[in-house]
Amino acid sequence: MIKRLAAETLGTFWLVLGGCGSAVLAAAFPQLGIGFVGVALAFGLSVLTMAFALGHVSGAHFNPAVTVGLFAGGRFPAREVVQYIVAQVIGAIAAAAVLYCIASGKPGFDAAASGFASNGYGEHSPGGYSLTAAIVTEFVLTAFFVIIILGATDKRAVAGFAPIAIGLALTLIHLISIPVTNTSVNPARSTGVALFQGGWAIAQLWVFWVVPLIGGLAGGAVYRWLLDERRAAMAAGGRAATT
Repeated sequence: MIKRLAAETLGTFWLVLGGCGSAVLAAAFPQLGIGFVGVALAFGLSVLTMAFALGHVSGAHFNPAVTVGLFAGGRFPAREVVQYIVAQVIGAIAAAAVLYCIASGKPGFDAAASGFASNGYGEHSPGGYSLTAAIVTEFVLTAFFVIIILGATDKRAVAGFAPIAIGLALTLIHLISIPVTNTSVNPARSTGVALFQGGWAIAQLWVFWVVPLIGGLAGGAVYRWLLDERRAAMAAGGRAATT
């Protein structure tokens, strides 16, 4: 368990450093062509690379919403949920601390003023989207992210390609929702940078815990229902074949 928790910490660290790091450090240089697309790719690539590297150790959750989603989908034990979430939050905070140290090397940098890649709604949404829009976006995208993860890692799926599907899914999610909330779908990611932004990001952090966790549970429950329906249909087909 210690090694699995260490893997979750390292994986979440890499996800936050890679994704939020691209937003804080690289997106400020338009000549690099980073923008929303580059940040979305950075998040997708960070989870893809760590899923390949550490997926066989811990399952590569790197996200509390994924952990509770896998629990709801019947693929993760309840007794380990809290431990995984604590490890993920530690990794996210550590990554945000490293990112803050790097970003502070530029004269005049202010994490509070810059937003520090934090998630927000209303006046703190990149596109000025409302709380309702933020809730709908985070819920739907987190639910689908968990469904994709459960499907891609199912034993009946094509072996070896799950990290690619998951990384591309996270990229797509960011392309959709960066303008709305700056994209969370991950309470640990939101927490790490919010602590260093220190103001409005902490006040709005509750949304990026409550909604993704509910979305993760919903996605897990939907996939489990689909799987149960498929099993029932297969069983019924088997019975019909023997009569």
